[in-house]
Amino acid sequence: MEFSAKQIAGILNGQIEGDAGIKITKLSKIEEGVPGSISFLANPAYTHYIYETKASLVIVNKDFTPTAPIAATLIRVDNAGTAFTRLLEMYNQVKLNKSGISKLAAISESAKIGNNIYAGEFAVICDNAIIGNNVKIYPQVYIGENAVIGDNTTIFAGVKIYSETVIGKDCIIHSGTVIGSDGFRFEPGPNGTVKVPQIGNVVIEDDVEIGANCAIDRATFGSTILRNGVKFDNLVHIAHNVEIGENSFLTACNVVAGSTKIGKNCMFSGQVGIVGHLQIADNTIVTAQSGISKSITKPGQVFMGSPAFDANKYRKAFVHFRNLDELVQRVDKLEKMNKH
Repeated sequence: MEFSAKQIAGILNGQIEGDAGIKITKLSKIEEGVPGSISFLANPAYTHYIYETKASLVIVNKDFTPTAPIAATLIRVDNAGTAFTRLLEMYNQVKLNKSGISKLAAISESAKIGNNIYAGEFAVICDNAIIGNNVKIYPQVYIGENAVIGDNTTIFAGVKIYSETVIGKDCIIHSGTVIGSDGFRFEPGPNGTVKVPQIGNVVIEDDVEIGANCAIDRATFGSTILRNGVKFDNLVHIAHNVEIGENSFLTACNVVAGSTKIGKNCMFSGQVGIVGHLQIADNTIVTAQSGISKSITKPGQVFMGSPAFDANKYRKAFVHFRNLDELVQRVDKLEKMNKH
């Protein structure tokens, strides 16, 4: 892809200072700029790089005032960070704008396929699956029987979607993720442990993004549900019959045990573990490596620790915990003095 500074300025509604005809073929950080690349300056801490960058074009705020000569052509905009984000979005759209069905893809005759889909090499779409319009299915994706994929959804290479799964519109599923695997349910029996059949499914609503190598289990019966706008980082595990509320964010290595219901707009940092059959209120925030063992009923609280409790109380308690060894030594010393 190649664009001129003039074309980019037109897209961003910016003002050019320098060579309007200079050609751009790539994006870069300002400190790593090379000829033919475009970068941006939004953080004042990086200002010194603009005087030495090799980038051909740099987006800056309209009020930026240089204090030394700058070799790069500038585009002045209201907000350099926002403008560069727009370029990233456009670049990604062009880069991922794939279409056509590979001759090596295997699509059941009973599957219903929408318009303008992409299906890469060795993608498999099973019986009675329904694929919407503008769906992108990358190589080695498996979509099971009766699964439904909504319009404009992208499924990256190697994703496995089990039967009966329902995925909404405008979703993104990253490589290695498995959706609809069996929930972990076993019961003791007279002849040993018996596996409980998992006959439910997974329902993922619109505008959901799931990171790489996540596992979302199907329900024992009913549905495991991810509501609109949910976002997962990599390596998240969701057990059977869990429900994640709208616009909640789970970062890497979160684990949610079976039948727990998480509210709207919640945010969980890395390595949070949540036991089963709990209710988590809307707008709950949980810090990294915390363990939730009881339901949270009051919205908008922040939790920390394992087992987790109110973050402010945890911080105060941690001050005492750090001094615990010193306190023990003082108690031991006093006990010895009392013995004498």
